[in-house]
Amino acid sequence: MKIVVGLGNPGKQYDGTRHNVGWMVLDRIAERAGWTGRGKTRDDALAVRGRWGDTDLVLVKPLTYMNLSGLAVRKVLAREHVPMADLLVVVDDFALPLGRLRLREEGSAGGHNGLKSIIAEMGTQKFARLRVGIGEPGQNVVDHVLSRFQADEQAALDRVLGAAADAVEDWTEDGAARAANTWNAWSLPSADPVPGAALPVGGAPAALGSGIAPVPGSPERSAPDANGVVRTKTGWRKLLPGGGPEEHGR
Repeated sequence: MKIVVGLGNPGKQYDGTRHNVGWMVLDRIAERAGWTGRGKTRDDALAVRGRWGDTDLVLVKPLTYMNLSGLAVRKVLAREHVPMADLLVVVDDFALPLGRLRLREEGSAGGHNGLKSIIAEMGTQKFARLRVGIGEPGQNVVDHVLSRFQADEQAALDRVLGAAADAVEDWTEDGAARAANTWNAWSLPSADPVPGAALPVGGAPAALGSGIAPVPGSPERSAPDANGVVRTKTGWRKLLPGGGPEEHGR
């Protein structure tokens, strides 16, 4: 069994904020798996479980507020009898631009209060974490992380959430080290609109949704980016040397 914890804050006032991007990634996974609306609240967390590919997976949203996330993580690990090696925590990171991911097998909290709480509660830094870039703050960090993504960031955010969900899937199947080799090099395709840049007059929805050009004769796969990553109907995939996308039992 694998457990994926997405960090965030409960309450309508926090829906869609940058600090809740961990919850958004879990929502994307639940949507893909057909688990939306099936979550149950127990021990300070909202959780849903099921079979995802070849893995028994539990998705967990702590309801303790960010600074006490470790309380919910400790309870769910104890209840499920799952070791730290089978835990992945998905968090926001304002040190990364929107459009970048960082997966690590272990490490410090890096100033993130949710990670600080988990490390303090579990007494170890040895658990995997997927950091999702939310863009650098201006003058006020708190205002930034509690703000919502702007309209010109939505297309980029959608791609990031899809890529992060793929990174989680690769972690469940291949482990943190191999998944990191793929996803730490990932970035938004260069043809995507840059947040903050002016959109062309007319046809803006098509430009926002287009991203990268399709491969001729293959409408279900995009052209590869600089890292050899393509988008298929099921998500982002890295090309093998022979030109086909990697398949991990999908």
